[in-house]
Amino acid sequence: MKDASIHAEVTGRPKHIYSIWNKMRGKGLDFGGLYDVRAFRVITDDVKDCYTVLGIVHNLWQPIPKEFDDYISRPKTNGYQSLHTVVVADDGKPFEVQIRTREMHQFAEYGVAAHWRYKEAGNKSETAGSAYDQKIAWIRQLFAWKNEVAQQGGEAEIEKRFDADEWAERLKSGAVDDRIYVLTPQARVIDLPAGSTPIDFAYHLHSDLGHRCRGARVDGVMVPLNTALRTGQTVEIVAGKSPGTGPSRDWLNTNLGYLASSRARTKVRAWFNSVEQESTLVAGRARIERELQRLGRTAMALDDVASRLGFAKTDELYTAAARDDFNPRQIDALFETPEPAPELNPARIGRGKADVSKSGVLVVGIDKLLTQLAKCCKPAPPDAIMGFVTRGKGVSIHRNDCLNFLAMSERHPERVIETQWGTAPSNTVFPVDVFVLANDRQGLLRDISDVFARERLNVTGVNTQSSREHARMQFTTEIADSAGLNKALNLIREVPGVIEARRK
Repeated sequence: MKDASIHAEVTGRPKHIYSIWNKMRGKGLDFGGLYDVRAFRVITDDVKDCYTVLGIVHNLWQPIPKEFDDYISRPKTNGYQSLHTVVVADDGKPFEVQIRTREMHQFAEYGVAAHWRYKEAGNKSETAGSAYDQKIAWIRQLFAWKNEVAQQGGEAEIEKRFDADEWAERLKSGAVDDRIYVLTPQARVIDLPAGSTPIDFAYHLHSDLGHRCRGARVDGVMVPLNTALRTGQTVEIVAGKSPGTGPSRDWLNTNLGYLASSRARTKVRAWFNSVEQESTLVAGRARIERELQRLGRTAMALDDVASRLGFAKTDELYTAAARDDFNPRQIDALFETPEPAPELNPARIGRGKADVSKSGVLVVGIDKLLTQLAKCCKPAPPDAIMGFVTRGKGVSIHRNDCLNFLAMSERHPERVIETQWGTAPSNTVFPVDVFVLANDRQGLLRDISDVFARERLNVTGVNTQSSREHARMQFTTEIADSAGLNKALNLIREVPGVIEARRK
C-alpha cells in the first residue's frame, strides 16, 4: 500500500478459542470451515482506496471466490459497510481481510449516533457538538456499566452503588431526544422510540409477548397500556396465559395512542392478517365440503377437486369460495356423466340449419336446441364463446376462457359444440358480475352506483364486505354488450379510493 501511495491503517488479530467454539456450534461448522481464525482489518481514507487495497490483496494471495462479500456497494440492512475477502496465505492456511473507510469503521464500532457525529463534524458548533458527544459517551458508558454490574451481582450491586433517585436522575439526564431507554426487571436496557408505550416494549422483546400483553407495571405500579414511557423507568409486562390470546384492534387506532413504533404496528397487523386468512380458509373449506356432501362425494380428495377446477392449491379454492369468486355449485359439473345423444355426431357439427335462441346465441349445426348462458362466467357479446351439451338442460354457453368450461371440455371433448353470437332483439340484455376493490370510506358505494346510473347500466344485485380498511364489492349489472361495460369500468377506476375494478 505504501508503494501505491495509499494511506491506511492495518491491524490484525487471532480469533479467540471461545469465539471459534461458539461459531462452530452456532453455524454447525467444523474447524476447517472457519476462514476468519486469522484476520486483518485495513482502514483507508476513502472508498476508492478500499477497492485498490482489495486488488493489492488479491494480487498477493489467491482469493476464495465464494467468501468474498461487497458490503460497500450492497450494505447490510443495518447499514454496515465493508469489503470482506478470504485469501490463502503462503503457508496454505486461509485468513480474512476486512477493508473499510474510517467513516464505515465508526459506524461499525459505535453505531448510527457516532456515524452521524462523524459525518456532521465541522457543521455543528463546538458547544452543541460537545453536548451531543457527552450524551453519546454517557449512553455507551451506561451499557458498559450495566454489563459490568450484571456480572458482579446484578440488581443487588446496583443498589449498593446508587440509590434509586440518583439512578433515575442520571438515566434521565443522559437521554437523547428522539429515543428513550427503559429497563426490564433484570436490568436489561431497551432502546425504544420516544413516545413508546408498554405494548411497544413488549413487542420489542418478543412478538408473542406483545400479542399476549394484557397489562404493565412501570416502576412497580400498574399503568394503562397507552401510557408513554420515559427514560429510566423499569417496565414489567403482564401477559395472558392462553396461547391463543391476541392483540386488540384498538391498538391500531392512532387516536388512542397504544403504539408508537412502526415495528410493533406491523406485527399487530400481521397477526390480524393471519387470523383473517385462517378464517377465510376455514369458511371456504366448509362451503366446499358442504357441496361435496350434498353431491354424495365426500370421499373425493379436496386437492383433486381443486386441480380439476383449475386451482393450483386447495387454499386458492377455499379463498375463492369464501370470497364468492367461485360458486361451489359449479362442482356439480365435475360429476356429470355424458349420455349418448345423436345430435352430438361429429359429422353433423358445422352443417345443417342454425338456430338463433332468445339469448341471441347461434348454435352451429343443431336445430331448435335449448340454450342457456352459464352462470359461472356470464358471457355477453362480443365475448368468444363455446357451447357444452348438458343433461336435460340443452347447451350451456360459456366464455372460451372460463375455467369451469375448460375443465369440463378436457374431460368430455365430444360434448363441446361450436357457437357464436347471433342477432338478438334490440332490448336483449346480459347479466355480468363486476368486482371492485377499494379503500373503504363513507360515500364509496354511492359514488360507484352513480357511475352505473350515468352509463345507464341497470344494477340488479350488490354484495359488499369490509375488512382491514378495504371494501370488496360485487355488482351484478345488465349490459347489451361488453363495450359499455368497459367504459363503466374505466370510470369506476377513477373514483377516489378505488384500487381495482374488473369483470369477474
